[in-house]
Amino acid sequence: MRHLSQTKGEDCQKMKLKSHCTFFHALSSIAWKRKTGPQCRLWSSDRPTAPLGARILTDPKKVFEHNMWDHVQWSHQEKEDARKKAIENSCVQIPLEERDTYDKEAVKYWDEFYRTHQNKFFKDRNWLFFEFPELLSHRREGLGVEEGQCNVAVPASRSNLCNSKDPRPEQSEGFSAHSSPHTEHRGGVIYGGVSSCGGSGRNSETWKYVDTFPGSEAAFRIFEVGCGAGNSVFPIVNALKEKGVFLYCCDFSPQAVELVKTHQNYSPVRCHAFVHDVCEEASTFPFPDESLDIVLLVFVLSAIHPERMQGVVNRLAQLLKPGGTLLFRDYGRYDLSQLRFKRGRCLSENFYVRGDGTCVYFFTKVEVHNLFSNAGLNEIQNLEDRRLQVNRGKGVVMRRVWMQSKYQKPLARSDP
Repeated sequence: MRHLSQTKGEDCQKMKLKSHCTFFHALSSIAWKRKTGPQCRLWSSDRPTAPLGARILTDPKKVFEHNMWDHVQWSHQEKEDARKKAIENSCVQIPLEERDTYDKEAVKYWDEFYRTHQNKFFKDRNWLFFEFPELLSHRREGLGVEEGQCNVAVPASRSNLCNSKDPRPEQSEGFSAHSSPHTEHRGGVIYGGVSSCGGSGRNSETWKYVDTFPGSEAAFRIFEVGCGAGNSVFPIVNALKEKGVFLYCCDFSPQAVELVKTHQNYSPVRCHAFVHDVCEEASTFPFPDESLDIVLLVFVLSAIHPERMQGVVNRLAQLLKPGGTLLFRDYGRYDLSQLRFKRGRCLSENFYVRGDGTCVYFFTKVEVHNLFSNAGLNEIQNLEDRRLQVNRGKGVVMRRVWMQSKYQKPLARSDP
């Protein structure tokens, strides 16, 4: 009996020692990661291993052990139930005469959203570098020059702008008009003021390039479309300290752009924020076509009317350098947020309006592929990120669906 007791004691001590070693190893790993910053691959061509593949539910009895499960498979019945729920909540659509209100006054609703919530509604997207390691691909390629400076750009004249034909004058997925144009000088840059062309009801900062443009000296340029209050902007700005990296960001809400520009971490030396409506085909960007390495499109395209999505993607594809990459993440079909809509909130198929007047669309993989491939981009990744979100306190499970995709502009072919 004594021998057995001693053996048990020795085994217990070994287990404790092993547990302590594992614990201290984990602490060391966390400390090292904090010191060295985000650790991830510099390029991903397939489904990422983390965090998308971090936690798989194999035993349904353990569902409440964690807050989130990855790669959740839906049964045939669950898919059918979700489809029926979406049909049910979209069978009563908003009257046709009222739908234009949410389109024409979109900027009013988004301005009010940011005026109400400021920068406190969304969390900072610190996950970006794990899902999109392409943001760090300049490190893999060893790029680096002096930091891009805000150089001189001259606004196009008001007369030239207003003579530009707008093929879609009825669109108003844009921002409200300022009463008069203006030009201001900041840090050696001549900024084109917001100009209103008669009849269109929309504005945009309009540029004409002389020799250089903001960030023209940078070797690696990132552009975030629909930056909101900066929940992607500042994780990127804070992480990419290398010289030669420059970030552009825009939103059609002046209130949102103002929140970005007044943020304590905003610096025009490495970032340029501007008001812009990407649905406005006639408007220009503060940089030329084929000048961007990365276009970041995160939870933005879903807010645009489905009929205009292809035009937006086509325009963004023109901005990419040959070999540049468009990174996309947005809502997937039958996500919990789609199934929660009540009757009478549907604008069109899979396109809804929230209680605050903002709109949202829910994508499928096929739709995403068609949008980007029709713009001439090649698919690197196009996946449906299905997760199970758990409220352990209430004992509730919620099915989330997001689309995550990466598309690349083909390399320029050399002349024979």
